[in-house]
Amino acid sequence: MAKVITPEAALQKIFRYCAYQERSHRQVKEKLYSYSLRTNEVDEIMVRLITEGFLNEERFAKAFAGGKFRMKSWGKMKIVKGLEAHGVSSRCIQRGLAEIEQDDYKKTLRLLLNKKLKEIDSTNSFAAKHELSKYLIRKGYEPELVWSEIKSIEQSLD
Repeated sequence: MAKVITPEAALQKIFRYCAYQERSHRQVKEKLYSYSLRTNEVDEIMVRLITEGFLNEERFAKAFAGGKFRMKSWGKMKIVKGLEAHGVSSRCIQRGLAEIEQDDYKKTLRLLLNKKLKEIDSTNSFAAKHELSKYLIRKGYEPELVWSEIKSIEQSLD
């Protein structure tokens, strides 16, 4: 059962929660509701967090996109799905994706492709290509880009 706390205490807790790392509006609202606050109290706190700069959807989108790309090598499609799951607007999603340099994106895709290629022990080039594409598309890379990269290293697969 959730612990009931006053709106003032919730505000202090949520300030620390937001200061620790970037949070989405949805995460913060869920946290505030977990304190058993009423809707009007949650709304007032949300407004205060936004006006005082503790909560910023665009900043969250940039941090999320950059972090998932750098730390987990996620592709743009998976990042978009993650941001959508947090309820981030499409405008902020685009701003977040703009943080990823296209050269770095392709370089990371090639690194993942080469790393996975070393792990595949199939002598059948069709099966190897299929396994490579499945892995990279699951990581969130665009199918057209994945197949373009696979075609560029096709000689080493045959």
